[in-house]
Amino acid sequence: MSMRLSLGFAALAGVITAAIVAVPVSRAQRDVALIEPAQAQADLERATRESQRALARADRLSSEAEAATEAADKTAREAASLAAQIQAAEADILAAQARYSLAQADRTALSRRLSVRQEPLVRLTGALQMTARRPLALSALQPGSLKDLVYVRAVLDSAVPEIRRRTSALRGELEEGRRLERAAAQALTNLGAGEQALQARRAELAALETRQRLTSRQARSNAAREAERALALAEEARDLDGLVDIIDEAASLRRELAALPGPVMRPRDIAGGAASGVDSSDAAPLPLPSPSSTRLTGFQLPVQGRTIAGFGVLRDSGLRSTGIELAPAPGAQVVAPASGRVAFAGPYRGFGRIVIIEHAGGWTSLVTGLDRIEAEVGDEVIAGGPLGVAGRADPAITIELRRNGQPVNPLNYLS
Repeated sequence: MSMRLSLGFAALAGVITAAIVAVPVSRAQRDVALIEPAQAQADLERATRESQRALARADRLSSEAEAATEAADKTAREAASLAAQIQAAEADILAAQARYSLAQADRTALSRRLSVRQEPLVRLTGALQMTARRPLALSALQPGSLKDLVYVRAVLDSAVPEIRRRTSALRGELEEGRRLERAAAQALTNLGAGEQALQARRAELAALETRQRLTSRQARSNAAREAERALALAEEARDLDGLVDIIDEAASLRRELAALPGPVMRPRDIAGGAASGVDSSDAAPLPLPSPSSTRLTGFQLPVQGRTIAGFGVLRDSGLRSTGIELAPAPGAQVVAPASGRVAFAGPYRGFGRIVIIEHAGGWTSLVTGLDRIEAEVGDEVIAGGPLGVAGRADPAITIELRRNGQPVNPLNYLS
């Protein structure tokens, strides 16, 4: 009977021990910066949306590249498609980091709950294991009759099912812990896959840009003079607003010159005019070029990231923000917010490297805070085409949009 009693104690101890196994420790050890749960949830939702939009842009641009007939247009759209794929990979990495942080936060909270609930069970398990290990001879020498032993065994028989019932919820939480462990490991797997995809896309884009730059330089001999003139304007400007105003004035002058009518051809210069006896009064002037549309099409934010400062926010300087400031991932891909012509590309005091783009219809966009610029003055860029990359340490990218020189909220013009 004492032997059966010891076995009963051992069985009961085994039931409780199975219920209080600690939450498994992550098998995937990796240095991933953890984010607060609220921020991680917000990042996950934003990154998921951004990844879907970037993939949609990449597919559209890839289709346009296949349909393009001119080599320059095809290359530009291929580069924009690769840039969109890079942004999708960046968003996927952020989503994986957010999922990992959420799984780790849930596991930490579960561990705290289990530590509180396990304490009384641990004490009971220890007592039962000590009783189960008591030698049979000592059990036989214990005071009490055989009836007492039978009574204790009956108590144990009824206690085991009750303990199983009471620890069922605990076992459910332990299973939840194992699920969270699998989720964290999957997030790390997705993170590694996203990083590999990002490196591959960046390598493809770098190779494409190298070919594009060599072709562009051979076809455009005045690129250096345009860049020097833009830098001279930057030296003359009193501040960034002044630089944008100067460039806006130059763009307005170009638009006015382009809108002037061409020379009226004399009758004898018109093919067949002299032979057919056409009078000069019959020679109509050439049609004026159609005015540029005042609508900005295809506008998008130049980089993916959390909004630091919105349009019109009062700054420490006492002035209100004339753009939107974003916090992207370190080294994030920066793209052209809309199609246009690069009017300025280079460093500017206090703003890092900046790019100013002239768009049709009197629109101008300004992107500041770049660490590297991949566009040159005079380049014709398409919406989503690569402009450069953000910095590595605490990057901040600002986008300003102006219509006829007046700042407007870029969020109101997103496509």
